[in-house]
Amino acid sequence: MALFMDVHEKVEGLTAEAVAGAHQRDLAVQAAHGVNYLQYWFDEGSGKVFCLVEAPNAEAAAAVHREAHGLLADSITPVKHGQ
Repeated sequence: MALFMDVHEKVEGLTAEAVAGAHQRDLAVQAAHGVNYLQYWFDEGSGKVFCLVEAPNAEAAAAVHREAHGLLADSITPVKHGQ
């Protein structure tokens, strides 16, 4: 499986509780798409969110967000672990 970083550039009204809830909804539906959302980071001030995900492809990662809560990423980039 490939590793991707998805980026949400501006989530209106972003709070720690809201992003945690969206992540929980991702976890609830990810298996149906063969995806594993690993971790997320966010900045409430800018509304920016980053999600690290293992997925067979970017489309599968996007499908999880679409089904779970509708907050689609602005970009999904293949990444590799650094040291």
